Amino acid sequence: MNTIEKVKEEVLVEELIVINNEILLYNDDVNTFDHVIDTLIRVCNHTSEQAEQCAILVHYKGKCTVKTGAFDELKPQCTQLLEAGLSAEII
Repeated sequence: MNTIEKVKEEVLVEELIVINNEILLYNDDVNTFDHVIDTLIRVCNHTSEQAEQCAILVHYKGKCTVKTGAFDELKPQCTQLLEAGLSAEII
């Protein structure tokens, strides 16, 4: 007689759910392209190409997501953008 043994294995599955927030940068009539680009490079660690593309998107679309991540990581960066005279918020 063959005995067939069925093994029931419990698998614990944990999902890490991370809610990503975004820093939205808004267009204004005050800041120059160079200032916006330099600030994005300094504050958000963008490459020059990345910063330039964001500046162009902000200019033509009115806003652009410039950084995503956890709120606690984005808060100081958003504060620095605001202190540099840019219009930004975390959503």
